[in-house]
Amino acid sequence: MPDVDCAAVCDVYQPRLEAGLAACGRGARGYGDFRKMYEDKNLQAVVVGTPDHWHALMTILACEAGKDVYVEKPVSLFVREGRWMVTAARRYSRIVTTGTQRKTYPHVKSLQGAVSSGRLGKIHTVRAGAFRNVYPGFGRTPEAAPPAGFDYDMWLGPAPVRPYTQNRGLYHFRWFWDYSGGQMTNLATHDIDRIQYVMQVTAPTLVYSAGGRMCLEDECETPDVQDTLYNYPGFTLLYSYREANARSSESGMRFHGARGTAVLGERSFEVLPEMKGDPVNQIPGFNGHPPGGPQFTDTKPAPWFQPGKESTDEDALILNKRDWLDCIRTRRMPLCDIETGHRVATACHLANVSLAVGRAVRWDPGKEEIVGDKEASARLLRPYRRPWDGVLSRLKL
Repeated sequence: MPDVDCAAVCDVYQPRLEAGLAACGRGARGYGDFRKMYEDKNLQAVVVGTPDHWHALMTILACEAGKDVYVEKPVSLFVREGRWMVTAARRYSRIVTTGTQRKTYPHVKSLQGAVSSGRLGKIHTVRAGAFRNVYPGFGRTPEAAPPAGFDYDMWLGPAPVRPYTQNRGLYHFRWFWDYSGGQMTNLATHDIDRIQYVMQVTAPTLVYSAGGRMCLEDECETPDVQDTLYNYPGFTLLYSYREANARSSESGMRFHGARGTAVLGERSFEVLPEMKGDPVNQIPGFNGHPPGGPQFTDTKPAPWFQPGKESTDEDALILNKRDWLDCIRTRRMPLCDIETGHRVATACHLANVSLAVGRAVRWDPGKEEIVGDKEASARLLRPYRRPWDGVLSRLKL
């Protein structure tokens, strides 16, 4: 962005820090400890692009230091962290945007309008998913000393102490529960965010999830197959992903209504009509139909509306970052505000809670509590290790 100076970079791995400084250009300062970077009063805003288990605390401390924040998705590692982030953003009057940028596409707003207009009829069913094949997986990497120039203890931060393996490091951290929620929080976050936006809802009331690490051959922990059924007010959502078969019978997110279906792709959406006719004619007919039963008619089926498409050439990443920068200047609420980021992360976390306890969980969106299940409720919170537990306690969130 031409109106932004990249003034500093912080990373716990020296080669990455050096690459970041080279990308920022002359004058950028490098840090190995983000707290030192936050002490610079000239820095107005920070981007938190760390592994997931660091998102919350780095965002909260940035707010306390007077910085506005762009935090990557998922915003949190567990449900309670997200509410702490919202509290900090409001307490310190900070602009906090989340990296759930895909709803910034203009065609997503158009789809929201098509749904709310009633053109598709009552939307009762939504289906979405992500499918790829990375079989046989990422292999097994042995316990070893961390690479030179890598501050592994700082990388772990509030997470439990574990022996270093290469798969716990860059990128593959996503497949370990200590640092991430797997593809449920990595990929489903983008889709569920758009679904909640289009349907103008904030939370499910019932979540059931099944799956596990069924196929990939490595030391990773999070599921390679997961199917989650959500009850939202007025509709159901089935979200599925798998990591060892890339074929899918349907593409895009599908919003099924009584009069038609909307198919939402990455840069387009399409509306497809159902056929309107006499419902009686849907009953199977056969010779010798009993007298006094349904009477078939000559009504010819016709589409409820004409099909249509809309697409865009915009870049959602640029749109979201531009919105964040504009909000820093105007102090208005960003489209991808931390509250909505927290709400969508919560929906994803609840799927993993259900998977862990092996049963459906009921969710009270107002109280942000699981109803009637102490074992599941205990998974809404995880302890931080020292000294980060003390930092969190000091903040009194």
